[in-house]
Amino acid sequence: MRVVVEILTGRLFYVEMKDDATVSDLKKEIGFQEQLPFDRLILLVDGNESFFMSENQVSLKDYGIKDGSHVYLFFDPVVDDDGSWHSLLTSHDFPWCSLIDPLNQQSDCLE
Repeated sequence: MRVVVEILTGRLFYVEMKDDATVSDLKKEIGFQEQLPFDRLILLVDGNESFFMSENQVSLKDYGIKDGSHVYLFFDPVVDDDGSWHSLLTSHDFPWCSLIDPLNQQSDCLE
């Protein structure tokens, strides 16, 4: 099946997956294809009821993913030893990065 993945900058790309693939498989393929750390990827299914794909071992089909499905890609922020978080990305790459801060605090990704 072919899944449409959108990064919130608006860029779309496609990922080819087997019918029995899991969420973990999709994250690994996105990571490989886009050279991203797959363990920091957060996926949101687009549809009548949008929801995060939070269980890595669940099959894509169980989340309602089929050929042509649209998935949004987010990044989990990096948390330092002192509890502060930052992004490896810049505001130029992802101007919405402040939206993923759970504490609504400024981060170095907005510098």
